[in-house]
Amino acid sequence: MEIAVLKQENTELKARLNSNSHNSSKPPSSDGYQKKPAFSKTGKGKQGGQPGHKGRTLNQIDNPDKTVTCKPESCSCGHTFTSSETVLSEKRQVFDLPKPQLEVTEYQIYQAECPFCKIVRKGAAPEGVNAPVQYGNRVKAYAVLLNVHYKLPFKKIQLLFGDLFGCPINESSVYFATEQCYEKLGESEKAIRAKVLGQDVVHADETGVRVAGKLQWLHTATSLLYTYLFVHQNRGAKAMESEKSVLGHFKGWLVHDYWSSYFKFKGASHSVCGAHILRELEGLAENSKSKWARIFKIFLMSVYKMPFEERQKRRPQIEARYKLICGMGEKLEPPPIKTPGKKGRYKRTKARNLIERLISEQDAVLAFAFNKKVPFTNNLAERDIRPVKVKQKISNCFRTVNGADIYARIESFVSTTRKHNRNVFSELCATFESVNFIIE
Repeated sequence: MEIAVLKQENTELKARLNSNSHNSSKPPSSDGYQKKPAFSKTGKGKQGGQPGHKGRTLNQIDNPDKTVTCKPESCSCGHTFTSSETVLSEKRQVFDLPKPQLEVTEYQIYQAECPFCKIVRKGAAPEGVNAPVQYGNRVKAYAVLLNVHYKLPFKKIQLLFGDLFGCPINESSVYFATEQCYEKLGESEKAIRAKVLGQDVVHADETGVRVAGKLQWLHTATSLLYTYLFVHQNRGAKAMESEKSVLGHFKGWLVHDYWSSYFKFKGASHSVCGAHILRELEGLAENSKSKWARIFKIFLMSVYKMPFEERQKRRPQIEARYKLICGMGEKLEPPPIKTPGKKGRYKRTKARNLIERLISEQDAVLAFAFNKKVPFTNNLAERDIRPVKVKQKISNCFRTVNGADIYARIESFVSTTRKHNRNVFSELCATFESVNFIIE
């Protein structure tokens, strides 16, 4: 028994040393300089855009902001050309930035005394103009966009404003702008939550974030058109069943990883991310030389590439093949081992855990195969929580819980705006004007 335990530990340690983003859940950033290119070239190809590449090159416009005429003055024989002799032969357009500068609007407030009742009346400034000197809504929107979505720290924003406009904005002004934007997006967040609940398919995921020196979790519930993010001190059921979450009321297809807390929501239909399964299978095939894992990976990819109509016709064969491979894995993988001198559950290998999950959650694993709306992976949710990792690499942590909540709400709005193919800066400016496309 002791020898078996030692062999199992040795296998696990070797697998841990050989694990990377290709065969485990480790992030690509952990691969270091040994990381392979995502699309490695197998041969020499032509440089530049490949066939089928749409491209985003500049195109000439009909109404340029400025026009400069370039006419020949005279010929080498001495003849001077007149305007009637010249014809337009070519147009060339240069797209450049105007000189950046802050536009200052002065509101002159007059007062007058009534000659009859002697009451002094004073003109009213527009709503929001409350101080002798202040920043306008477009400056606030720009600062929020830089800080939240583009992940620039306060100091970098100060430097950028100084370099562009000759006016380094205060840190407090940037923070006040993000806080004001957070308050104005309160109703938008409620609308996004309601829209997510009404979707047929929702992707869910979570990732750890450092908030006020402690580990907390950023959760997401996202669809093709809407992104909802929130921060909670817990990762599992307490967070997902809290008032911040929408999963407790969701009735459609819920796509996620194997985190057990998601399966507690019985009102939803569950689908498991195929990319997670493929990585685990690849890890077993590489590190443990697992035959069943290699076969299951080939089987899963063949089902994924199969046309949907063919999957429907061959459903009994696909399910039978699934069970056959799982039965093979169940026989080949060692059963749970009792660790000498330790209480609690028997120790299981990663392979044993995986095969047991594949058997118990067959419907969730094959959900993509027989339901056209259900995607193969949970990449949509992973893309929506990935920006916070960039935020943390730059700033290390959120100093306060309020700061984390501000980030989550504004980033939810920005992500939703991009999914609707709308201009983010324009929509943030409209937000400060108390106008919002989500709740119109």
